[in-house]
Order: sequence, then C-alpha cells, then structure tokens
Amino acid sequence: MTSLVLFDNGTHRNIFLEDFGRGQAVQANQHLIVDGDQGMLLDPGGHKVYAKLLSEVLAQLGPATLQHLFFSHQDPDVVAAANGWLMSTTAMAWTPVLWTRFIPHFGLDSLVADRLQPIADEGMVLPLGTSKMLILPAHFLHSPGNCQVYDPVSRILYSGDLGGSFGTQYQEVSDFEGHIQFMLSFHQRYMTGNKALRVWAKMVRQLDIEMIVPQHGAFFRGSAMVAQFVDWCERLQCGIDLMPETYLIPK
Repeated sequence: MTSLVLFDNGTHRNIFLEDFGRGQAVQANQHLIVDGDQGMLLDPGGHKVYAKLLSEVLAQLGPATLQHLFFSHQDPDVVAAANGWLMSTTAMAWTPVLWTRFIPHFGLDSLVADRLQPIADEGMVLPLGTSKMLILPAHFLHSPGNCQVYDPVSRILYSGDLGGSFGTQYQEVSDFEGHIQFMLSFHQRYMTGNKALRVWAKMVRQLDIEMIVPQHGAFFRGSAMVAQFVDWCERLQCGIDLMPETYLIPK
C-alpha cells in the first residue's frame, strides 16, 4: 500500500492512496482531499480495504474531520464498505441520485441511512473547508449514473473508472502511447459509447486541469499529458459502438 501526496500548499492537500487491497479483487485507488479542518474521501472501496484505509485516512487527516464521502457510482469497489464509513465517522455521503436506493442493499444501518445524499444529474458544487469541489456529470462512463470530482485548488480531476488502467507497475504515466495497451480493452468493454466520451471531453476542456487521477492504475500529470488523454477519449470507439448486429444463440 502506498500514500502519495499529489499536492500540498500548506492548507490544502491531495493524497493518492494506492491499492490498499490485495488478492483477487480488482486493483483500486482511493483519494483523500483535505482543506483546512475538513476532509473528503473519494470512492473508499470495499470491506477488504476498509480497516487499513480507515487507519491511514485518520492518520492523514490529523486534527481535521472527515466531512464528506463521495461515491462516484454503485460498483462494490466504490461503495461496498459504505456502512462502515458512515458508522465510524460523522461524514455525509454523496452519490448520483440514480443509486441512492440501491446502495442501501450493501447493508446501511438505519441510524446512518439519512446521511446518504443524492447528487443531481447536473452535478453540484460541494463546499470543503474554504474551497469548493465541483461534482461533474460523467454519465455512462461507465455507469448510467456517474459523477467525477474536480478540485480547482490542486487542479486535479478525479475521473473514476475513466482512465483506469490495469497491469502497470508505475503510478504516473510517462509514455502515453505505451500506456494505451493497459487501458484499451477496459475502456472498449466498460465505457458505454463514443458519444458519452465526446460530451465529456467538451466539458472538461473548459477546466484548467493539471492532473487526471483515475480510480484504477496510473495517473496523468501535466497539461500535455492531460490533453493527450482527453483527445484519445474523444476519438475512442467503445461499448455499443463495437456491438455486433446480432447475438448468437448458444448451442
């Protein structure tokens, strides 16, 4: 497990928490943003990482309080340990409105159920300390209800599954063309279609982005690398673009 500080200006910190789980579970990163005396944990994952991650998050927070939990979508590598986080902290949990009645199936205690709050399809602005996080719509990338977080202080876009890679031995992408092999099949299968990617690319080009940090695998740093990734997404054929004209009935 690795904790890496991506940004620190003295009052605002962004910590990359890499792969606190091991074994057969899919590799996943978690992300902590701390502004002043408040913290926000993104996509905290499942039961396998909960205990170790809770200990690390509390250590990184120091005197700050965990104010927000962010669940980008409904997958178990995002929300399976939701009840543990809500029972052990006073944080509010935020998730796309589409999933507010599905996440309780992971076992939310009635004492904390009212702290799971909806994010409208249009996204929202979420105060954190003296800063404001932008919760961006990223629907169908890959979930039909899906959001991302943009931090305007560090200029980091937390992209969730978009940009995810598997099989890398590095944390930061230095060779984009060489990195495509670790992203391609995942994006072709999990991302819904090129239209969703084009709409997303048009939106994020309006932001000043220094880093794109996915939930899986390595992150992209610097305006040139960010632009390469956004351009690649915009052109990518995936999901329903690649569907056959008919399915074959098994014999």
